[in-house]
Amino acid sequence: MITGMLNRMGHIRWLLACCVLWSGVASAQNVIKAVTGQYKGGLEVLTIQAQDTIDVDPASFSTQTPARIAFDFPGYDSSAERSAVQLGLKNARSATIIQANGRTRVVVNLQQAAPYMISRHGNVLEVQLADVGVESGAAKSPPSATTPSAVTTPVATGQAVRDIDFRKASDGAGRVVVVLPSQQAEVDVGVRGKALVINLPKHTLPAALKRRLDVSDFATPVQSILSEETPSGVRITVNPKGNWEHSAFQTDGRLVVDIRDQKVDPEKLVQGVGYAGEKLSLNFQNIEVRSLLQVIADFTGFNIVTSDSVSGAVTLRLKDVPWDQALDIILQAKSLGMRKNGTVIWIAPKDELAAKEKAELEAKVSVESLEAVRTQAFRMNYAKAADIANQLKSTGSAGGTAPGQVGSGAILSSRGSVVSEPRTNQLFVTDIPSRLAQVQELISKLDIPVRQVLIEARIVEADDKFGRSLGVRLGGADLRGVRGGDAGYGIGAGNRVALGGNYDAISATTGAFQADGLTTASSNFFNLPASGLGGVNPATFALSLFKPTANRFLNLELSALEADSRGKIVSSPRLITADQVKAIIEQGVEFPYQTTAPNGGTTIAFKKASLKLEVTPQITPEGSIILDVEVNKDSPGEILLGARAINTKRVQTQVLIESGGTVVIGGIFESIENDAETKVPFLGDVPVVGNLFKNRNKSNNRSELLVFITPKVIAEGFAK
Repeated sequence: MITGMLNRMGHIRWLLACCVLWSGVASAQNVIKAVTGQYKGGLEVLTIQAQDTIDVDPASFSTQTPARIAFDFPGYDSSAERSAVQLGLKNARSATIIQANGRTRVVVNLQQAAPYMISRHGNVLEVQLADVGVESGAAKSPPSATTPSAVTTPVATGQAVRDIDFRKASDGAGRVVVVLPSQQAEVDVGVRGKALVINLPKHTLPAALKRRLDVSDFATPVQSILSEETPSGVRITVNPKGNWEHSAFQTDGRLVVDIRDQKVDPEKLVQGVGYAGEKLSLNFQNIEVRSLLQVIADFTGFNIVTSDSVSGAVTLRLKDVPWDQALDIILQAKSLGMRKNGTVIWIAPKDELAAKEKAELEAKVSVESLEAVRTQAFRMNYAKAADIANQLKSTGSAGGTAPGQVGSGAILSSRGSVVSEPRTNQLFVTDIPSRLAQVQELISKLDIPVRQVLIEARIVEADDKFGRSLGVRLGGADLRGVRGGDAGYGIGAGNRVALGGNYDAISATTGAFQADGLTTASSNFFNLPASGLGGVNPATFALSLFKPTANRFLNLELSALEADSRGKIVSSPRLITADQVKAIIEQGVEFPYQTTAPNGGTTIAFKKASLKLEVTPQITPEGSIILDVEVNKDSPGEILLGARAINTKRVQTQVLIESGGTVVIGGIFESIENDAETKVPFLGDVPVVGNLFKNRNKSNNRSELLVFITPKVIAEGFAK
């Protein structure tokens, strides 16, 4: 007993020791200790040192503008003395160590984007940057031998670009996506004249990707993309329009470049995000505002006109602040506003500026009310003149205007009028010249060819039917009771067997039924034949055993039928329609039936059973298609109460599909299984022999309906 207690205590101590050891292991977590930079073999090498062994390569991604490389270490802490580390290399300028959400991220700030490869050596991760020829005043260390790496990810060279795609971002920017052969592919993104050029040195381009993409219909700054192969690699030229800016990042083997419209604020002194002016320092005590504005004018070179109502003094101390931010602070402190015209800045109190703008607008309205009007004709090429006229009239305000006149609206003035002429499809607009110019600009955007869409639906109906039926008929007779015990018929001695196709046939072979007035029905013990399937009667086999001398007969009929059928109906309606225009295509038959008229007479009405496709497409700016679609598939059914029933199958929905794509918009699956057994009580339960007293019917019917739809935007002037 004592020995058992000691053994149990030993087990308890062992379990406690394991729990303590496990808790220590579970709480242990690797730590990033330091990030340093050095030269090895003439290349820049970043060293990320951890406390314990680094088992796997960290997830990494890079951005082009600004040029950065980020490494994620899930489950790592940071014990670095500073979060910002100066590396002192010509390309890798600094590194930032960020710890959040149970992970540590190391971000390396580069002067120019460069490919890299990583290698692990125990608790050290080395990042080797490729030489991209960055000019810098930093001294270059002498070459040194590199240590072989344990795990190395080489820089990809001579590999083919996988794909080049374009799409529209959610903020309206044009997005160019280049699928690279590896995550460490060398990429150079820069502005060359009015175009954005993406260079992929030492790469190849498949023949299918050597093309020019016209993406002007996407309503983004990007107009076209030219992909070509050069002796040095692959060059992708993106041609935007207007004032634009770009950003690029590289992650998971993809280079993503966004080109968006540059937001220009005419009131902003220096364009860009936030304040972008040259920094200055101001330290004044009770200085006149007019004198302070003169100081800023001398620093920036802008021409500043100050209103006579600007007065007062200000005390400020600003150190290394962008000059446009300093000017904004001064204006806000003294409730001043400014208006910029080229290099001239006019500064005045906000109330004075507002009063001046109001007076200018009132003067403009007065001029419009006195300015002479003229009439201009516009010929419509694609749109209907009446539709454009209604849109111009709808912009006016409701009121008591004469027919054809328009109130004060966004396009026509209160004196303007519009008349449409349907025969020549022309529009005659009478208004002042400035409003006629606006009408011309509006018509140029409305009178354009509408894109067309080819919609093809495919309705597939499949049936799979299986049925099986087994039955039996058994009967017999003893003619001695009919004849009063007389001897049998003289048709031979001994036992006889008769075979036939059915019960009636073998019963007739005995010759006794007709002689004594018996029928096959009166000689049945039970009648459980097989049922017909699909309009076909079952096959039968009959057997008759009789002994003429004993006047006894026994008749047996076995019937069986098995049916298996499969069918498929494919209907494929297709039609072409313009963008946002409803189209209908229908094919079918109308069945007549009699109805009672209100006066008591009889009239003929028709009920339709047809295949119908009704669709309204809408082309999105990205080139996809939104479809409001309704599909009907009717077929004639059975006749009920003297009228034809119609089997109806219908689907109505709205879907978003890419051009040329196929989607299943609906489906119905129906399965009916039936297993029935009819038997004689007690006798049908006897093993083996009981099958002669049963009737079995089994059926399994399955039907399926699928509706496919495929829309496709048709190129201008082409349809097939």
